[in-house]
Amino acid sequence: MSEIRDESLWESGKRKIEWVRQNMSLLRSVEEDFRRDQPFKGLKVALSIHLEAKTAYLCKVLAAGGAEMYITGSNPLSTQDDVAAGLVHDGLNVFAWHGATDEEYHRHISQVVKVGPNIIIDDGGDLVNLIHNEYPELIPNVIGGCEETTTGIIRLIAMNKDGQLKFPMMLVN
Repeated sequence: MSEIRDESLWESGKRKIEWVRQNMSLLRSVEEDFRRDQPFKGLKVALSIHLEAKTAYLCKVLAAGGAEMYITGSNPLSTQDDVAAGLVHDGLNVFAWHGATDEEYHRHISQVVKVGPNIIIDDGGDLVNLIHNEYPELIPNVIGGCEETTTGIIRLIAMNKDGQLKFPMMLVN
């Protein structure tokens, strides 16, 4: 289940992801531990961050740990179509493409949220806001997540202050 621009670009994307894998020894070590220990087995992870080779490798590491990954790009202008195709070729679920319109972007993040994620990895707070505003029935599935940007952190702090944030989020910046 994916919606990407061109799956035929997968070889280029896999080369980029493999280069990252070869050059990120710490994350490679985590991947080995995750593969063995399966800390995310049975969990759905919704991820919305800049979709490029480094974050794609993170997705693969989480999948090696048993996570069922649902991935979109947090910024349509930074999404790399070949990297998205590389992930899809490896069996991950990706909903993103470079230059998506506002309507397409909303559809992509909605597809990621509709799966009923247990963990959310967000950049800008779009997934968290979408699940609270359009899919509140899915909130009980969410264990928690993390937000990586100042913009997203500001949004989450405001939601929490108003009593609207319904699950724990780790603020990382």
